[in-house]
Amino acid sequence: MKKLILVFVFGALFLGISSFSCGAETAEEKGLAIAMEADLRDLGFGDSTANMMMTMRNRHGQEAVRRIRIKTLEVDGDGDKSLTIFDNPRDVKGTAFLNYTHKQGDDDQWLYLPALKRVKRISSRNKSGSFMGSEFAYEDIASQEVEKYTYLWLRDEACESMECLVIERVPVDLANSGYSRQLVWLDTLEYRTLKVEFYDRKNSLLKTLTMSEYQQFEEKFWRAQRLDMINHQNGKSTRLNFSDYLFKVGLGDADFSKNSLKRAR
Repeated sequence: MKKLILVFVFGALFLGISSFSCGAETAEEKGLAIAMEADLRDLGFGDSTANMMMTMRNRHGQEAVRRIRIKTLEVDGDGDKSLTIFDNPRDVKGTAFLNYTHKQGDDDQWLYLPALKRVKRISSRNKSGSFMGSEFAYEDIASQEVEKYTYLWLRDEACESMECLVIERVPVDLANSGYSRQLVWLDTLEYRTLKVEFYDRKNSLLKTLTMSEYQQFEEKFWRAQRLDMINHQNGKSTRLNFSDYLFKVGLGDADFSKNSLKRAR
């Protein structure tokens, strides 16, 4: 799943002594160069499927678990398409979410609610809303296309057992985003995102996402097997555990049509 968090994923970025950044003169140019290189590193996966367990915890420690399947299609010249299918518990079984991410303009998102037997379109004005009661917003689970942000390289620093860099990215569509800015920590070896801090419209820290337990597939594509989103303002958290990744399974546009929402199995 390209840079998606439902995955939803997000890639990692490198600056340091890499040749692509040496000619960048400003922090803005460095930030953009980093984002472009990260995007290039993840091109070519084609399509993929994965299983996911979503664990939502409230401020009192009570948990709710949902089991989900994800299908993703890489689109030449545009953002990815993804289909998210809820298998259990029973009250959400059959719920399906279809996302078309675009490099420019609003993304197209639809939610199928089996109890109502209807497809609901998610307005761009609602993309900051909670996805299925989790601490991930609708805008978090779209692929993070380079064109969706402006960038600023902030610094290099040591983090955990590796060298990292920190960049700031600001949503182009600030009017509809729930965030004023995001800070991203990235390792300098494999372009993997390690942490993202999300700041609300008042520029206060809202959430922190950590991505860990990375595995490499097809000798190229890195995917985090665990994502932890903590909301600092309401005390809630959501953990996503991914498993059973498969690539190049033969998915096509027909698997990501609005009609596919109702027949998702």
